[in-house]
Formats: sequence, C-alpha cells, structure tokens
Amino acid sequence: MSAMIYARPLAQSGPVRPRDALSLAGGWAWFTHAEILERGGSRGIVAAAELPVDLLERLTWHRVPVAGVTMCRPSLMGILNVTPDSFSDGGQFDGAEAATAAARGMAATVQFIDVGGESTRPGAAEVPEAEEIARTAPVIAALAGGMVGRALSIDTRKAGVAQAALDAGAALVNDVSALCHDPALGPLVALSGAALCLMHAQGAPETMQDDPRYEDVLLDVYDALSERVTHAEALGIERTRIVIDPGIGFGKTLGHNLTLLNGLSLFHGLGCPILLGASRKRFIGTIGAAPDPADRGPGTNAVMLAGVAQGVQIHRVHDTAGAAQALALWRAVENGTMG
Repeated sequence: MSAMIYARPLAQSGPVRPRDALSLAGGWAWFTHAEILERGGSRGIVAAAELPVDLLERLTWHRVPVAGVTMCRPSLMGILNVTPDSFSDGGQFDGAEAATAAARGMAATVQFIDVGGESTRPGAAEVPEAEEIARTAPVIAALAGGMVGRALSIDTRKAGVAQAALDAGAALVNDVSALCHDPALGPLVALSGAALCLMHAQGAPETMQDDPRYEDVLLDVYDALSERVTHAEALGIERTRIVIDPGIGFGKTLGHNLTLLNGLSLFHGLGCPILLGASRKRFIGTIGAAPDPADRGPGTNAVMLAGVAQGVQIHRVHDTAGAAQALALWRAVENGTMG
C-alpha cells in the first residue's frame, strides 16, 4: 500500500464496540475499517490495522482542548454576526449592546461564541479593517469578563482585526481564507499562542459561487487544507492549535457540499479537530424546501448530527438552543440513558 493514501474511517459510535475498534480522534466515535480513496474512485475497504502507522496515529490520537474546550465530545459554536448584511441574520445583532445580550443568551448552550464583523456570504464586499474592528472588539471586550467556561472566537481574515480581538479577550482566530488573505495574520497568531481555524474556500466571497469546479472535491479540499496546515506549522503554529473546516458553501455547489459531508471522516487524517459550518446554508433550503434561512433549523440539525456521527468536534450554528436540544437527544439515545 502506498505511503501517501487517503483513508476515510468508517465511523461508528455507541458504547458497544468490538475489541479491535480504534478511537477516532480520541473522541466518542470509533472505527475498525477504512475506505481507501484515490482520484477516480474507491480502492475498497481495509482493516484499520492495515493503514500506515503515521496515518493511523493522526486518525486516532487524542485531540487536545481548543481554547480550553475539550474535543472529547461534540461542542457548539454560536454565531454572532455583528454585521448589517450577513445572509441569515444581518442587522439582527448590529450594535454592541444587542450583540452582547445575544451572546449572553447563547452562553448556556454553547462552548464557543464566534464574533464576526464582515459578511462572507456569496457576493459580499470586503469591509475596511477599522470598521470591522469597531464592530467586533467592543463586543468581545464586553463578553470577555463574563463568559467563564466559554471561548471567544474572532471570525476574520485580517491581522489588525484579530489583534484587537485577541487583546480584548478572544482565544481563537477563525479565518475563512486559511491565511491566504492577509500575510500578517499567520505570524500574529503564531506569536499570540491563540488557536486557529483554517477554512477551505475556492475564491473570495465576491466571486466564489460564480462557477466552482474541482477535479475531485473531497480530495482537492483535503489536499488544500493539508497544505495550509503545513504552512501554518512553518510559521510556528503547532498542529495542536489548529482546527480545520472544509468550508461548506464556500466555492461549492450543492453536489460538492453533499460529497464533502458524506466524506467528513476523511479529514481526521489531518490530525486536527474538525469544525463544521453548515448552519442555514442554501443547500439546506434547497433540499429541505425552506427558502427563508430562518426556517432551516431542522435541516441544520440533521446535517450537524450527520457530522457528529463522523466524529466532527465543533459545530458552528445560528440556533444554539435548537442545536443543543438535538445534541442532548443524540447523547441520550446513543447511550441509552440521560446521564
């Protein structure tokens, strides 16, 4: 078997597991076999023990906490867009007072709160750095003292915005450009000691949905994220501080999104926690007959639980109470108990 292979663990979960089952990323899911992929299709199923040792280690090793949040169980990241034009909730939390109140309401059900001051919806224009700082830094500062046990994240592509947010109390930088937009952002994160989420996107928000194309979307996105993780490490950002996000809806068609969601467990091979951000995305509305983004909560939860079944650790959502309820029921059914 080639040393450079793509292996998609066939993830399972539940308290009853075979003796030879291996923990997937040190979490709740496990696997005994994996599908070997190549460009052009599948090479079939192999026992986990047949995988190369280095790949098997990346698939199984225990993920350390991210910004103080354990990766041993699924966690929720509440979306707090302090923008006038985000695709789903633009203007809803436009202003420090409204945003702070919303975040405090989320705190009972989430482990992360992700504050964003620039819309990255398809077709969105870039926001000047000073304006983005003015939108986000005061909200993070207001939250930092009272969010005990909750990690604050800044959703930005810009070093200046990230610096202001980190100074205000953020512990995670969530960059939809995977350090491709601002060359100063990577070195800043490296020196800060903060965690970093690298998301895959094909193109900038202004044009990413014009005509996205891939040779093999699952493997192309995997390779691109692998390259960005290596780049981040070269800047001094340890892999243990990195989260990866396949970028659902960012330069992808409906078919691309479904292929990525079906193959999510592949990304554990990068050795990093996985963030899934599918909340209220257009494909959910298309499949679920919900043209209004506000009506896509049930579809969002269905996609989230499909990710949980593949061992995805962080789920970025708008409806935090609904997602928390879905996770609570999943845990109860999975374990056969409310404990």
